[in-house]
Amino acid sequence: MFNLDNVMYLSAFISIVFLITGFIMYRFPPKKINYLYGYRTNSSMKSQERWNFSQKYSSVQMMFTAIKLFIVSLILPWFNSSFKTNILFQIVIVFIALGFMFYKIEKAIKINFPNE
Repeated sequence: MFNLDNVMYLSAFISIVFLITGFIMYRFPPKKINYLYGYRTNSSMKSQERWNFSQKYSSVQMMFTAIKLFIVSLILPWFNSSFKTNILFQIVIVFIALGFMFYKIEKAIKINFPNE
């Protein structure tokens, strides 16, 4: 049953989902450009070569992000903050991690494919 105390570990749950998703995408990347499965952005879908690179790179970045989020989730209980502050902090951390992950992936695509 859902318990509000479990929400305190939101970033840990999300990190586990990221780790599993990143591992699945690494082991079974989509072979062809599609609109259903994979790292799908305008820059990653411009060519098959970009697509292949972005699938492998994004899956590795997702796993690294998962590890970082999990470490943060282990540190958070050490702070004696209120329930609302803790939840808000976790949500902000997850969005920052997602934004940084997307930034790194898009930057890597631009560096590896400068003329496309």
